[in-house]
Amino acid sequence: MSPYIVDPWAWQESWDRQQEAYLPDREHRFTAMLDTVDAVLDGRPPRVLDLAGGTGTISLRTLARFPAAETTLIDLDPALLAIADASLADRATIITADLGTPEWRSTLPHQEYDAVLTATALHWLSADRLGQLYAELRDVLRPGGVFVNADHMIDDTLPELTKRLMDRARDRRNARYTAGSVLSWSDWWERAGADPALAPLVAQRHAIYPTGHSPEWNPPVSWHLAALTAAGFSEVGTVWRGGPDAAVAAVR
Repeated sequence: MSPYIVDPWAWQESWDRQQEAYLPDREHRFTAMLDTVDAVLDGRPPRVLDLAGGTGTISLRTLARFPAAETTLIDLDPALLAIADASLADRATIITADLGTPEWRSTLPHQEYDAVLTATALHWLSADRLGQLYAELRDVLRPGGVFVNADHMIDDTLPELTKRLMDRARDRRNARYTAGSVLSWSDWWERAGADPALAPLVAQRHAIYPTGHSPEWNPPVSWHLAALTAAGFSEVGTVWRGGPDAAVAAVR
């Protein structure tokens, strides 16, 4: 049972605004991801696994798009999971598990999913672990099911232009922080740590991630496509791109 959060929707909105400072086209990638899910359903309600789902951003949008969807959200962060639980109530199955080990699969309530979706999360894993995870994800999809990962994935053929795009985005973001128009990542967590319901969970989070997370690792899109192919998916490709970010899809 999650602690009582006075207004989970205020925290959802605050999380969205903080994330959009990093990802101004955040909703575009979610739409592309759900369009991809829609393409493999043949009109059926989907069974979706929201991988490293945090506050439930993808699950909430999945349920808005497909009201009859069956959604499972998995994450390790106790504070974000509490917000997800309070927001989703009984509309999703919420699981605490560590994607850093293969044992996470044993926590799932279903053997097969129509889609596995994740966004801006798997860059915390090492190259070896992410390659292994891709193979594990293939095995939790039904034949014809789809996996979509949206994250920082530069186009290998545009290294200098990508760097310029990232520099400009950083400067705009820092200007917004200075003006106080949005919260930074650290400011958001400081406020969460001051909330009576979330404070003990933020403390637990710090114990789980004493250095924040492992160092970020953001390979180019070609690495992801090669790793997904090696994991045994039948089709792999890019379904969305926005500057230095992309969403790769893989069909079992």
